[in-house]
Amino acid sequence: MQRTVVLNVVGLTRALLGEHTPNINKLAGRSTTIKPVTPAVTCSAQATYLTGKLPSEHGIVANGWYFRDQNEVWLWRQSNKLIQAPKIWDMARVRDKDFTCSNTFWWYAMATDADYTLTPRPLYCADGRKLPDCYTYPLQLRETLSKKFGNFPLFNFWGPATSIKSTRWIADAAMHIEAEHEPTLQLVYLPHLDYCLQKVGPDGDIAKDLQEIDDLVGELLDYFSERNCQVILLSEYGIVPVSRPVHPNRILREAGKLSLKVDLGREYLDFDTCRAFAMSDHQIAHVYVQAKADIAELKALFVNTEGVAKVLEGAERAEYGLDHERAGELVLLAEPDSWFTYYYWNDEAQAPDFAHQVEIHRKPGFDPCELFLDPRLKFPKLKVARRLAQKKMGMRYVLDVISTDPTQVKGSHGIYDGSDYSTPVLMSTAPDLLPDHQVHATDVCDLILQHIFNEQTHSTTEQDHATDA
Repeated sequence: MQRTVVLNVVGLTRALLGEHTPNINKLAGRSTTIKPVTPAVTCSAQATYLTGKLPSEHGIVANGWYFRDQNEVWLWRQSNKLIQAPKIWDMARVRDKDFTCSNTFWWYAMATDADYTLTPRPLYCADGRKLPDCYTYPLQLRETLSKKFGNFPLFNFWGPATSIKSTRWIADAAMHIEAEHEPTLQLVYLPHLDYCLQKVGPDGDIAKDLQEIDDLVGELLDYFSERNCQVILLSEYGIVPVSRPVHPNRILREAGKLSLKVDLGREYLDFDTCRAFAMSDHQIAHVYVQAKADIAELKALFVNTEGVAKVLEGAERAEYGLDHERAGELVLLAEPDSWFTYYYWNDEAQAPDFAHQVEIHRKPGFDPCELFLDPRLKFPKLKVARRLAQKKMGMRYVLDVISTDPTQVKGSHGIYDGSDYSTPVLMSTAPDLLPDHQVHATDVCDLILQHIFNEQTHSTTEQDHATDA
C-alpha cells in the first residue's frame, strides 16, 4: 500500500489559481477537474467522495434535512451512521486488513469505525456557555492536541471571526497524526477559502486569503512528500458570485402554507402542521409538502419564481441523484446568481431569537449571514466585547450580533453550471494516476483507492454517468 493524504481545499477552482498560489500551481500542470454532485455542499460532497455513491444511495441529501420521525429540521449532525453506504476505509480493509485511516475534520466523523477521527465539537455548559473544543477518537487524542496546539479555535472556524487560524490548527493536527500514527490514508479538511468566498465572492479581494492557504498547502506538500506520502489535492465545489437571495418560506407563507407558533412575540415554524415548508441550503432547497394535494400548485408557484432555475418533483429527482426518502417532495435548484435563505418572518421584530446568533443547530436551514455582524449595530465589536465579558464572569449571555441582511452574501454554491467558478479541482503528486478528462464526483473514491493500491486509473466518461445533469 502507498500511504496517501487527501487535502480538501474547499472552494478551490482553476479560476482562483494564479500569482497568489505558487505552491498549488506546481500541481496544476497535470491535473483535472471534478463534476460535483448535486447538491454541491459539504456533507453531500464528502459523503460521495467517501462512498462513490450519489445522495440517492448514501442518503446525505444536503447539510441537513427534515427528520420526519423526529419532526425536526437538523443540520450538521455528526454521526457517521447517517451515511447509508460503505465508506472508503471499509473498502480498503477488504483489500488489506492492515489499512488504517484518519478522518481529520471531514464531516460525519463521530460514531465511526475510522481508526482516528477529529471533528469540531464545542462544549455546551449548564450555565449557557459554549466553549471552543473538538472531539477525537481515540478520546485521549483531544487532550494531546489541545496541550500541543491549544483548544481548537471554534470561533475562527465559523462565524464573523473566521480566519486561517482554524485551518492552521487542522493542518498542525494532521501533521501530528502523521508523525505519531502514519495512517495509510489521511483525509484533511482545509476550509479557509470557503468563508471569504461566501463573504466577498470569487471576484472579491481574496489575495491575502489565497496566499495564506497556498502557504499552508505548500508546507503540507513538503511535509507529507518528505515522509513518502502521495498527496491528492481536491475541492468539493466551486463558489459562484451571487446577487439575488430568494426566500422560499416567505413565498410559502404568502401562499398560506406555513404554520407559525408564536412564543414571547417571536415566530417559529411548526413543521408538522405546515402544509409545506422549505429547508434551504445554499443553492438548493428541499420543500417538504405535508399535503400531497398541494404539490402541483406549489411546483407551479416556484417554477414562476425569479431565481429558481428548476423544480424537481418525484421521479424527476432521480436525474440529480436525489430520489431519497430524506429529500423534499419538491427540490428547488437556484439560478447561478441566486441562493436560498431559510427566512420566513416578515417583521424583523418577530424574527426567532436565534436569527441574530451563530446557531447552526437551531436554524431550519443554512445561514451564510452568520459570517457577518449586524450592520445596524453602531458599535458591533463593543457589543461582542461586552457579551464576552459577561461570559468570562460566568453570567448568562446571548451573542445576538449576527446580520439578517442577505444582500451581504456575495458567493454561494450547490449547483454546478459548468463555469470555472463552479468546477472543483483534482490534482495529485502522482499525476499518472489521474485521468486526462473531467471525472464525476462518484469517481473520486475509486481514484483514492487507486492511489493507495497503486493501480492505473480506468477511463470514465461523462456518458457513464446518467445522473447529475
